Amino acid sequence: MRVTFLGTAGSWPTKDRSASAIALDTERELILLDCGEGTQRQFFQSSASFMRVRRVFLTHFHGDHFLGLPGLIQSMGLNNRSEPLDIYGPPDAEEMVGRALQMGYYTQRFPITVHPLHPGDSVELDGYTVRTARAEHPVPTIAYRVEEGPKRGRFDGDLARSLGIEGRDFARLEAGEPVRVRDRVVHPGDVMGPPRPGRSIVYSGDTAPSDDIRRLASRATLLIHEATAARAIEEEANAWGHSSTRQAAELARSAEVGTLYLTHFSSRYKELEPLEEEARIVFPGSHAARDLLDHSVLQT
Repeated sequence: MRVTFLGTAGSWPTKDRSASAIALDTERELILLDCGEGTQRQFFQSSASFMRVRRVFLTHFHGDHFLGLPGLIQSMGLNNRSEPLDIYGPPDAEEMVGRALQMGYYTQRFPITVHPLHPGDSVELDGYTVRTARAEHPVPTIAYRVEEGPKRGRFDGDLARSLGIEGRDFARLEAGEPVRVRDRVVHPGDVMGPPRPGRSIVYSGDTAPSDDIRRLASRATLLIHEATAARAIEEEANAWGHSSTRQAAELARSAEVGTLYLTHFSSRYKELEPLEEEARIVFPGSHAARDLLDHSVLQT
């Protein structure tokens, strides 16, 4: 699993930061979380390919989170895409995406299906589940949790040796094959620990501090949370439906997540190190995302 930050800007792009967009490679398919202005150009500079995008999950319909969608879809068509595209979003998704797809003159060359979601909805997809929660923002906004199915337990080498396993039989057991040891057959399940939860990524989109998102993020492998402002102006940020670096870090600590990446930085901040340090005081596993940064989501 790999996350590529295509855009980390706040309400409008800057010369260093593009509007909100995150590519999540699940190995089976590529998911796009939000699609702000300039997303397709960011793909060309990244390690990800926009032609592999199978699904788009939009948090809400403020321009900096979806205005890149019409251009992206038109470019897909011009590059002879035939595979379907599924677009998910808040309850007003059909109306808003429908309007966006009517912009300009072009021929839609592949199937597009829009799926409106409500807070609390979940979608079962190919090898992973997407769950939603309500975000605190002035327009209908949802946060997403993308979670893999359970993984098999870890191979217990000490237990295997106690049962007489040695040599090549170790590899056979790890590959899922039973092996015979004297008068007994040892099955892979005999030397595996309990199943482990799959990796999980939570993305907030725009939000003031939210208990619903905190619950959604509980023990997530990775939390990507907006941090529009520094602590000094967090009351102003909250009034506009945004969070401070400190508040994002507090949510990460309370939810016991593995790693926190901050994003959606106001254009007033030229340097991100002070914001990152402010968050690390509260949650040491905090990082400030940068455009085109790749992050591998590792199994814990």
